[in-house]
Amino acid sequence: MKAGQPTRQMRLEAALVRGLVALFRRIGPVRASNLGGWLCRTVGPRLPVSKIADANLRMAMPELDAGMRRAVIRAMWDNIGRNAGELPHLATLPRNPADGGPGWDVVGEEHLIAQAAKGGPTIFVSGHIGNWEMLPPAVARYGLPFSSFYRAPNNPLVDRILCDLRDDAMGKPVPLFAKGARGARGALAHILKGGHLGMLVDQKMNDGIAARFFGLPAMTAGAMAAMALKLRCPVIPGYIERLGPARLRMHVYPPIDLPDSGDRATDQMTLTQQVNDWIEGTIRQQPGSWLWIHRRWNRHMPNLKPKK
Repeated sequence: MKAGQPTRQMRLEAALVRGLVALFRRIGPVRASNLGGWLCRTVGPRLPVSKIADANLRMAMPELDAGMRRAVIRAMWDNIGRNAGELPHLATLPRNPADGGPGWDVVGEEHLIAQAAKGGPTIFVSGHIGNWEMLPPAVARYGLPFSSFYRAPNNPLVDRILCDLRDDAMGKPVPLFAKGARGARGALAHILKGGHLGMLVDQKMNDGIAARFFGLPAMTAGAMAAMALKLRCPVIPGYIERLGPARLRMHVYPPIDLPDSGDRATDQMTLTQQVNDWIEGTIRQQPGSWLWIHRRWNRHMPNLKPKK
């Protein structure tokens, strides 16, 4: 086999994903959401990675007892599965559905309308909350299509399937930037040309800024604050709340006031902390809607490598 060619396992994985996408499309958004949720909340809590979620919850929300943590983890897996089931339908979900069925609406759309009228580059910030895949296509409907950072799956065939689904949801291809220095340079060039950028800034970045998250030290990506301060461009927070199966609500907030102390490093820390505080407050409203399975904090976490 030539280097770079997909392996047999990769082809099998891609065939499985294509089959699931076809099934989700065939049964419609509500049943796809319900099926994905059932699959993940049934299997997910039994997976070793759920130990990371439990350890994160012990550190971040020590007020939760064991039963409450299990409920949060189960809700998290349910949300992950629903996101997967809904992904093939994002392009066709209607805005403001009249009957309360599948679709999405917006709270705070005036901030998007104002920014679209004003023009110029914008940075949208959010986290892995609710159905975060709906955020780019929903914002794009207001004339503000944004590019995103993303971490490609190890399987390039699966990556292509997911990218095609995201392009369908956006209505057209938009640049995506891989995480890392090269991606950061591409994103900066994009926004310097007046483009919009979306960033999920709730994951650990080892070479980031030592901000706090849930009162604990948490290395946080500093690129968002660096670019916003350099260009003095608006930073608009927002997230997607799940109201039911394939029923979503986008919350959009006013642009964050950019600090301007005269010290760039201080301002970068201040803005990064402001965003961390906003994400934390949003997660606390509905802890089961966040992706707790990342190693977000600096403290020792469970070792999930198999014992020899």
